[in-house]
Amino acid sequence: MNRLKHFVLFIVPFFLINSGFSQNATEIIKKADKKFRGNSAKSEMTMTIVRPTWKRTIKFKTWGKGSDYSLALITYPVKEKGQTFLKRNNEMWTWNPKISRLIKMPPSLMSQGWMGSDYSNDDILKESSIVNDYTHKIIGSEKVDGIDCYKIELIPKEDAVVIWGKLIKWISKKEFNQLKSEYFDEDGYLVKTEIASSVKLMGNKKIPTHIEIIPAEKPNHKTIVDINSMIFNIPINDNFFSQQNMKRVK
Repeated sequence: MNRLKHFVLFIVPFFLINSGFSQNATEIIKKADKKFRGNSAKSEMTMTIVRPTWKRTIKFKTWGKGSDYSLALITYPVKEKGQTFLKRNNEMWTWNPKISRLIKMPPSLMSQGWMGSDYSNDDILKESSIVNDYTHKIIGSEKVDGIDCYKIELIPKEDAVVIWGKLIKWISKKEFNQLKSEYFDEDGYLVKTEIASSVKLMGNKKIPTHIEIIPAEKPNHKTIVDINSMIFNIPINDNFFSQQNMKRVK
C-alpha cells in the first residue's frame, strides 16, 4: 500500500507537469509567431548568400498582414530589381518586370530556395503556419547564446500541406523570440539550422535582427539575413496584396 502511495505521489506530478507542457507549448508558439508578424508589418532586409567560391547580396522589402497576406519586392541588384512575390491566402504568384510575366507558383515550388538562397519560398511567403499546421510539445529547456529558452517540437498535422517533416524551435522564455530552429525532412534528417541573434528594438518590439541559415550537408554554404528596419501594426488594406499592386509597388 505504501509503495502504491509513493508511486501515485510520484506519477501524478509527472503527468501534471507534462500536461502543462503540452497545454503551454501552443501558447508559446502563438506568442513567438505573433511577436514577429504583428497584426501587420513592413520591413527592409539585406540577404547575403554565401557559397564556397562566391557571395551574392540581395536587398528586399516585405509587407505582411496576419498569416494570409504577404508581398516581397526585390530592390537590389539591378538585374532582379522590381521582381515581386505575392501570397494571398493559399495562392502565390511571382512577377518579373523584365519579361512582363506573372506566374502562379505551384505548391511544389515552396521547398525550393528563394532567389537561390538557403531560405525556401515557404520561409519568405509564410505559406505554412507554425501555429495552425503543427502540433506543439515542449521537450526541454536549453540556453541559446546564454539566453534561457523553451525547446519545442513541432509535428505536422495529418491534413497540413507543409514541406517539413518536423521542426524544433528554441524560443526565449522572457521575450518569446525564436532564437534557433532546426528543420527536418519527412525521414527525420536535419536539412538546415536557423540561428537568430543581435536582438534590437524594431518599432516597439525587441526582435533578432541577424539570422543565419546553415544547410546540414553543404559545407561552407549559408544564407545571412539582416533586418535593417521593421515596423509593426501599420494600416494596410487587403487590396494592397493584389496582382495589380505587384506590378507597381515601390
